[in-house]
Amino acid sequence: MINKIKNLPNSAGVYQYFDKNGKLLYVGKAKNLKNRVKSYWTFTPTLKANLKLTSHIVRMLEQTENFDYIVVKSENDALILENSLIKQLKPKYNILLRDDKTYPYIYFDKSVKFGRFDITRKVIKSGDIEYFGPFALGARDILESIYEVCMLVQKKSCLNGKKACLYYQIKKCLAPCEFNITDEQYDKEVQKARKFIQNKKSLVKKIEEKMLFYAETLRFEEAAELRDRANRILKSSLNSEIDFAKSENFDIFALDYNELEASIYRIFMRDGKIVSTSYDFIQLKNGIDIDEVYERAIVEFYTKHRPPIVVDILVADDFIEKSFIEQYLHELLGKKIKIINPKRGEKKSLTSLAKLNASLTLKDRSTPKLKLKQEIRELLELENTPFRVECFDNSHMSGRSTVGAMVVYDEDTFIKSDYRNYILESKDEYSQMRELLIRRVESFEKNPPPDLWVIDGGKTLRSLALDIINSSGVNLDVIGISKEKIDKRSNRSKGGANDILHFDGKELKLSVDDKRLHFIQNLRDEAHNHAIQFHRKRKLNEDKESKLLNSYGISEAKVKKLILHFGTFQAIKDANIDEISSILNHVDALALKKSYK
Repeated sequence: MINKIKNLPNSAGVYQYFDKNGKLLYVGKAKNLKNRVKSYWTFTPTLKANLKLTSHIVRMLEQTENFDYIVVKSENDALILENSLIKQLKPKYNILLRDDKTYPYIYFDKSVKFGRFDITRKVIKSGDIEYFGPFALGARDILESIYEVCMLVQKKSCLNGKKACLYYQIKKCLAPCEFNITDEQYDKEVQKARKFIQNKKSLVKKIEEKMLFYAETLRFEEAAELRDRANRILKSSLNSEIDFAKSENFDIFALDYNELEASIYRIFMRDGKIVSTSYDFIQLKNGIDIDEVYERAIVEFYTKHRPPIVVDILVADDFIEKSFIEQYLHELLGKKIKIINPKRGEKKSLTSLAKLNASLTLKDRSTPKLKLKQEIRELLELENTPFRVECFDNSHMSGRSTVGAMVVYDEDTFIKSDYRNYILESKDEYSQMRELLIRRVESFEKNPPPDLWVIDGGKTLRSLALDIINSSGVNLDVIGISKEKIDKRSNRSKGGANDILHFDGKELKLSVDDKRLHFIQNLRDEAHNHAIQFHRKRKLNEDKESKLLNSYGISEAKVKKLILHFGTFQAIKDANIDEISSILNHVDALALKKSYK
């Protein structure tokens, strides 16, 4: 390995460290591959880890047996490639940011006469569009509230009418559709709405006044809705008296961590006021590298968001490669950005505030559900705490309507928008699971892998999943769950079924009232139910197709022969007469093609 290090090129690129089993340990970027990789090691008298590095990195180097590298054209390409590989492969010693969702903005288009405030997640570069945010929470609640307290055009379609509508009667709109409302009159309402967006406490006061009115008039359900809305809006803001006299704009990042997790907290200051906040959690498996946390938190946030207002960044802790990240953001966003670690004054008070809130959000994570996940990690000898879990199952009926389903659990709930359905062509259970998992692996680039896969099946299917994962190079935990076999049949007696957990070459039976078992059973049952629902829906559609063919003289037996050969009704529909004739006969082939005209 010494010669390989000495012969590295003086080029930008990405390097990868592997253990003795060829398992990926770490992915890093470099302006100069030779200098960067050499900095990890001392060469006399033998090759050893540089003990001046953090314990997190030294521990990784002690396990390193080999490395590889990829040369790229520029530093920015190195940064982008590093980020992509980390998301797809989940190396053991890299920091894994868990939350990469985009946050919404409230925007106002000043070029539109009698314009409206609305929400967007896509930013359009235009000097006429004013953006507020981003908002991690409460954007829709803020928008609904300003339309209740400001006399603005309520709907896009309102201006198409020629008469004042109900909104004018209930004093929610000035009705420029009918009356000669001047730009100055309308702008007063726009300015009022702007102030409410920027000062959410004053907006909440207005909501509470209306909530009190509803309560006094015994409209308790409506009052409760407003109470909940006010709470969501308040959660999107900070209890802070910080208000710069000058109109300064900053994005502020701060970090705090414990043995298990780190919290990255962000504060967004616009025109000298804190307008919103957001935060993410990072799972720590092998210690923490503060430099890497800040680098990846900043890069991922701006790569994902492309903010409409490009501002300088304040960080609560200094880190090594600020200039590297500044250059990347300059090319990405088209404007020079400074990353500043203030030591005193108002800017320091902002980073201290962010640091305090990072600490508080981390403290709030100490919940029974988090403790349960940590217990599962220890019990099943997992590398990762199972925050985000994907569970898989198949469903079919005598080989027909074969489907697969993936359900997703994250942040203590099932994320139904992330569920995926798969139409499968394979005939046996083993091949169906293989097809399903391979298709999921192929989507890792767009949809990064979770912390854990749960497979509905025993050690054979778990081994299959592990083979697929290992061949892809991804670091991902896999467990299986199967029913206890009695006389070679699954025991499904209610309340007495002893499910078996399969992990790391071991089998484990837990008590039927064990909460750790319940957690995994809940995942399995959700996947099973979702697969069955999709199967039933697909079978219903296929039955309709089958009846259509029956009406043209194609018997049920012949339909089954076609399905066994072509796999799906769509494939049958796309086949030509000669292909169908090879399965049935020419007369039936003509009848079948006629049915699809």
